Amino acid sequence: MNPIKSLFVIAALTISSFAMAEGGGDRSFARMEAARNNSMESYQVAQTQSSQPPVAESQAKAMDHKNC
Repeated sequence: MNPIKSLFVIAALTISSFAMAEGGGDRSFARMEAARNNSMESYQVAQTQSSQPPVAESQAKAMDHKNC
């Protein structure tokens, strides 16, 4: 009787782990990966079309220069 109970416990834990393994994480990750690929392609197209490189400017520096 005791080995049968342990077998049922092991089977229940195994089945529950298979049921909980599929979640929304895989779909979310796939969407994030697709969005990243899309944005990288857009960025590369924009880089090939523009003649000057992008320049990042800090808001703090811009504010300091206006106060002088």
